[in-house]
Amino acid sequence: MEYALHEVLEVQELAAFKTVCLTKSKTMKALVTDEKLKDIMQQDVDLTTRQLQEYASILSKTSNNEELSKQHESNH
Repeated sequence: MEYALHEVLEVQELAAFKTVCLTKSKTMKALVTDEKLKDIMQQDVDLTTRQLQEYASILSKTSNNEELSKQHESNH
């Protein structure tokens, strides 16, 4: 499936944000002592992991992904 450039950029932005969320949840989970809160945080980790896998799947199917990478590299 072909995606517009802005759609691919949105998915990349969401993936970056969710990666930060995942890192924070994993880190905070290790510091939490309340079991109920740990369970909630683990659910968040599991959900976010699945979402990131879906984003990766979408990005791997985009024909614009390679083009975006080249554009990004040339801008930096």
